[in-house]
Amino acid sequence: MNMGIVFLAVFLAVMTAIGIWGMKKTRTLGDFFLGGRTLGPWISAIAYGTSYFSAVIFIGFAGTQGWQFGLNALWIAAGNAVIGAGAAWLVLARRTRRMTQNLDAMTMPEFLQERYGAKHLKPVAASVIFFFLLPYSASVFKGLGHLFEKVFGIPYDIALLVMIAFTGIYLILGGYFAIAVTDFIQGIIMFAGAAVLVAVLLREGGGLTEMFAKAGENYRAHIPPAERPSALTVISLVFMTSFGTWGLPQMTQKFYAIKNERVIFKAALVTTIFALVIGFSAYSTGAFSHVFFDADAAGLNPVPRTASGGINYDLIVPTLLTQHLPELLLALILLLVLSASMSTLSSLVLVSSSSVAIDLYPSRLETKSGKDRSVAMMRFLSAVFIVVSYFISRFQISIIVYLMSLSWGVVSGAFAAPYIFGLYSRRVTKTAAYAGLLSGVTVMTALFFILGQRNSPLSASIAIAVPFIVVPLVSAFTAPPEKEILDKAFQGI
Repeated sequence: MNMGIVFLAVFLAVMTAIGIWGMKKTRTLGDFFLGGRTLGPWISAIAYGTSYFSAVIFIGFAGTQGWQFGLNALWIAAGNAVIGAGAAWLVLARRTRRMTQNLDAMTMPEFLQERYGAKHLKPVAASVIFFFLLPYSASVFKGLGHLFEKVFGIPYDIALLVMIAFTGIYLILGGYFAIAVTDFIQGIIMFAGAAVLVAVLLREGGGLTEMFAKAGENYRAHIPPAERPSALTVISLVFMTSFGTWGLPQMTQKFYAIKNERVIFKAALVTTIFALVIGFSAYSTGAFSHVFFDADAAGLNPVPRTASGGINYDLIVPTLLTQHLPELLLALILLLVLSASMSTLSSLVLVSSSSVAIDLYPSRLETKSGKDRSVAMMRFLSAVFIVVSYFISRFQISIIVYLMSLSWGVVSGAFAAPYIFGLYSRRVTKTAAYAGLLSGVTVMTALFFILGQRNSPLSASIAIAVPFIVVPLVSAFTAPPEKEILDKAFQGI
């Protein structure tokens, strides 16, 4: 893997240089967190897409869902592209951009507080982000560390330290501007790598028609009918990973930062195409594993297994790549996975640190000195969060593992309904916003322990859906919002 190490060194050097460049453009809190709201359609769209897809989709999700679901996993890719990417931009971006400007809000907790006039809603929302997005970022670090340990032969601890150090450098120095520019570069690498990956596998398998026929036939031979996922499982996964992104703060932040509303349609189109290529590449690779692996442990090329004899889903895609890609292409694919992970990580750390620096830190002042202190606080907390992520990834504390499994459903369940109703409805009340947030957290947590981790996509889907019933129901029986708040929020909408 000499070529891979060379590519890695060049990649990390470029990321560092961009961080230094971004530091020169970062003077205020708005610059650090939103890039001064000056980003155009291409950078905004790719930043959204690269935050959407991390190493989890290429390694864990592609291997797990591709093997268990076969070609049905492509429905997840379709949902992610159409609903999670394109529709999200068209439905949410314009109102989010305008309303956050009207309310002078930079974060999801700040938006909810100002939109509903609820001074205690911001710390509650910030606490949800802090406790659940931080473990999520640690889980991405963990997956990336294991990948580098297997492919490069770098010990897990050292791989973690390298990834965390370089992510920290360009994030802490350059803030969101550096993240967006590096996301653009990483997005190009991801796009090219994903296309090349599928092309090589199709060539190895005899072409598109042949591969799809073999994948379907071998899936039916490998997975008994009783073990195949139900339609409900497939639908819940599509819903959770597609509509669920509409409530994730690290995704909606991209709408705050766009230069103007004219970029929205172009950004929606670019993001949809990007998501189609990345999603279909990842999930088709997982489904094609049925062509290249034998489910029988004694077969010519048995599927990777754990020490206990179960299928090791996390090793399916890495093993497939190392067996069928030449060194140069494998190095490109590793950069693809690294790019996907670092972009997701930087967004998660930025949003997590903002939950303290902006939403809980009491002195976000209008004076120049106040803004400087806020930027320094953001940089300091970003560094702290990265260090904490390292220790979570390194030691895998049991309670943190549970929080990782809960994170997507809890965060999206808590925010999706109050956020979307807040953009479109003048009737939603402050009490209803509290009820929506708390019902999402409560339902996801309760169902996770009742239905178990295996059914977490179904639990998350229910947790996202329930607040959409709770919020209008509570609004019908509680005092309407103040006219002054509504006039300010909906000005020009």
